[in-house]
Amino acid sequence: VERVTKYMMVALLFLMIVLAVHSFTLDGAKEGLTFYLKPDLSKISGSVVVGAMNQAFFTLSLGIGSMAIFGSYIDRKRRIGGEAVTIIALDTIVALFAGLIIFPICFSFGVDPGQGPDLIFVSLPPAFATMQTGRFVGALFFTFMSLAAVTTVVAVLENLIAYFIDEHRFSRKKASLSVGIGVMLLSLPCVFGFNIWKQFQPLGKGSNILDLEDFVVSQNLLPLGALMMLLFVFSKNGMGWKNFMIEVNSGKGMSFSEKWYWYLRFILPVLLLVVFLVGYVQKFA
Repeated sequence: VERVTKYMMVALLFLMIVLAVHSFTLDGAKEGLTFYLKPDLSKISGSVVVGAMNQAFFTLSLGIGSMAIFGSYIDRKRRIGGEAVTIIALDTIVALFAGLIIFPICFSFGVDPGQGPDLIFVSLPPAFATMQTGRFVGALFFTFMSLAAVTTVVAVLENLIAYFIDEHRFSRKKASLSVGIGVMLLSLPCVFGFNIWKQFQPLGKGSNILDLEDFVVSQNLLPLGALMMLLFVFSKNGMGWKNFMIEVNSGKGMSFSEKWYWYLRFILPVLLLVVFLVGYVQKFA
């Protein structure tokens, strides 16, 4: 896992820097950066906050065990708190760079920045085609997208692979092959939702199978999974707070303070439930 992600992440950061610098040279760079970086507090609402929370769960792989399995691989010489802060910082930096790339392109070539997934797969390719160095920039951009997808898949698959290795004594090759084939087959409905099954609209007109899967994961598995992990930490039949503090403060690095106890025990569970319930209200009310 480390060999794959280490080189891919370095390549990703290099590609993003090249693309961001190129985006700054476009005619609409100023307008795009203003749209992206200038805050408009009137647009902040409950749905925006919940959407941001769901995005944070998703991009940090919280609630479904991906970060948990990587955490179990950390050398005990390093404290988990410091590693967590590093991951959050790098994730935020990559996200900011993505915006620095996309929004100047949108405003330079008249692309609507609020299109969601269509922005990348439908609107940006024509924009690249009209750029003087469009083939080069487009190739870099979609190479970056492919590498990002691969690193994400590696993270998610490792959780499943580790389960079969630890619980069912599979070899890594057998576990990787089994999980890989299973995930490929389970991914087909999502693919078919954009063509032969596009008439199936599970969440109302205009929706597709990907929307359903995103709802199941983002609105259910991520917040509820995070809540279950949190309850496990404080449960007497689970890990227990004392054992948790010993674990997170083992080794060198940033320490985790006891002062977080009341927030984690009483406030954070309520916030997680609010995110879960508001997501349902927005989807079905």
